[in-house]
Amino acid sequence: MFGMQAAVGQALAHGSRKDTITMRRESERGSERRRRRGSERDGGHRDISLELQKQPAVSVLGMKRSNIITIALSSLPPPRLLPPAIYSMDSRVLDREDVQRLQLLVPTEEELSLIKETKAQNPHGPLAQAELCLLTLGEIPHLSTRLQLWAFALDYDSLEREIAEPLFHLKLAMEQLTASQTFRCILATVLAIGNFLNGCKARGFELSYLGKLSQVRDTHTRQPLLHHVCALLLQLYPQSSDLYSDITAVTKAGKCDYSQVQTNFAQLESQCKASWEQLKVLEKAEEKKKGGKWDKWRGGGGGGGGGGGGDEALAPEGSLRHRLPKILKECEERLKVLRAVHRRVINRFHSFLLFLGYSRSMVRDTKAEDFCKTISNFSLEYRTTRQAVLLQRERERQKTGAESPGPNTPVGRRKHLQQTPSQENEEQCRLEEVLRTPESISRPDVTLPRNRRRITDIQGPFSQRLKW
Repeated sequence: MFGMQAAVGQALAHGSRKDTITMRRESERGSERRRRRGSERDGGHRDISLELQKQPAVSVLGMKRSNIITIALSSLPPPRLLPPAIYSMDSRVLDREDVQRLQLLVPTEEELSLIKETKAQNPHGPLAQAELCLLTLGEIPHLSTRLQLWAFALDYDSLEREIAEPLFHLKLAMEQLTASQTFRCILATVLAIGNFLNGCKARGFELSYLGKLSQVRDTHTRQPLLHHVCALLLQLYPQSSDLYSDITAVTKAGKCDYSQVQTNFAQLESQCKASWEQLKVLEKAEEKKKGGKWDKWRGGGGGGGGGGGGDEALAPEGSLRHRLPKILKECEERLKVLRAVHRRVINRFHSFLLFLGYSRSMVRDTKAEDFCKTISNFSLEYRTTRQAVLLQRERERQKTGAESPGPNTPVGRRKHLQQTPSQENEEQCRLEEVLRTPESISRPDVTLPRNRRRITDIQGPFSQRLKW
């Protein structure tokens, strides 16, 4: 018996050094005592932090204004990063949309005074997120001026493009119309048909009448006049195009508002002048604050946004803030070029209208967008009608090929099929003959025809059949 106990005791004494039930219990008691001492030591600090967390945030702004600021802050960097980014105009921290959001958050004097008074009455109370943001932004001098300058420097390229692109489309539209042989043939054909039907010798017509070609129909076949124009051009000028694919710039110019282009150009000039004035205000303010504020900030007193001169002095040399004078100078030079381009394109458009036969009074009243829209709509109608005429001719060709007399066709039917042209073809040939005959230009007449005759007064079988 005693030998067994001795063996067990010897095994426990000389066994491995692993944790036993007794040793694990002692370790747990020691850990509990250490946690108790730590909680007693940190109790005071935790009570203070809990008391601060229990205090409600101070809010003095209206619900709508507070919600707007909170929503904007969700897309902006932390408020502590805003002042240095605004001073240096760092686009890596704030992009164009962020600058636009900040312009909506610029605090008023009433809001700042109200926040400061509330903070003075309750110095230990934490400010709400919206109030803290406005207070941080309010410490930046000339905040609105800085944001406007920054926005102008970022927006100038897009503002210039809104003016230059419509002018480019108008210039290219005039070049395409001048180079289009199909457009020239259409004008000549419409003028010849009009002179033939009216019995006059006019040298030109207003291009707004092109939009009426699809509305006037003849009494015989009920086809619009545009249909006959397309048929004549396909026969007289088979190499002509559908016109719409030749004048793509005219379609783009017809969608522009050139009155708004003039307004945008005037606004851009005024913004450039205002930017120079704003830059002078900033430079004057920086000169006043550069001495004392910079020394104070270097001594350790410039942690917030109040040290305007120090924050601006910390802006890198290559930052947008330091490059503003050069940028505004470049914008001013580009505005001079844009002004010359605008003047030349508009003058060229007026000369183009005179080339088309417009009078000077009509040139002054004609808007570029209306003119281009008229030509664009007509070209679309012309392409559609031309495709219909080509499809009709293809069907007639297939039908004629199917009915062509063969070797087994009777002689009487073969003679009947060969009796062409008909009376309608004869009328078409007479009109083509008029188009091929050069008109006399002994009397220069740029106005509308004065002597008009009725269609019934024109002698001949063609005039009796075509009544417009």
